[in-house]
Amino acid sequence: MIEVSRLNGSMFILNADLIETVEANPDTVVTLLNGHRYVVKETPEEIVERAAAYRAKRGASPSLT
Repeated sequence: MIEVSRLNGSMFILNADLIETVEANPDTVVTLLNGHRYVVKETPEEIVERAAAYRAKRGASPSLT
């Protein structure tokens, strides 16, 4: 799970294991495997770093590079 922020500044927790794509167009849009989409303040690079750190913390292979 990673913490991300909506454009209005509110924070929420996102299941990093469900991330399918992260795009910048120009807002950052995170699409999950279930099709849900979230627009967040963080850059795609920040999302990837947080997801990789989360996976490393869990002992899983960081495959988001």
